[in-house]
Amino acid sequence: MRADLPGRVQRFFDIAHWIAWSAPYLALLVLVGGIIAIAVALLRAQRVTEALADRVTVEVVPTSTFDPGEGEIGRWAHQLSRVRYAAAATPARGAAARLRYTVEDGTMHCYLEGPATASAVLAMPGFAEVEVRAARAEQTIQPVRFPSQREGKQ
Repeated sequence: MRADLPGRVQRFFDIAHWIAWSAPYLALLVLVGGIIAIAVALLRAQRVTEALADRVTVEVVPTSTFDPGEGEIGRWAHQLSRVRYAAAATPARGAAARLRYTVEDGTMHCYLEGPATASAVLAMPGFAEVEVRAARAEQTIQPVRFPSQREGKQ
């Protein structure tokens, strides 16, 4: 084993020499990589901020006989998942669909909020017995209405 010691020591000194010689270049590489990562994060944060500032809100108003089945809930969840695809260029944090519940004058209201590029998807009713109304500021969105299944059977 003692015969291997000088070779191992020489290898250790060669590696130490290479690290010492390349340290300034490695430091520069790490610095440039950090600057690029910060720039990408700032641009992404700016895109998210812009997306959150330009959102559409619709009010979801169920009828008194609203009682969804499992299939209807699944279809509505699938429809809400399309909001992300409609806002393709927007980062995920800015493209998320959000349900917001508020109480005004003792009446509970349910609002569905999402990116403006997905306003048509948000305005589509997901349930037969739920009306989707454009909120006060978004009166230009025209809701799409489908007849309920119960109306078609009568």
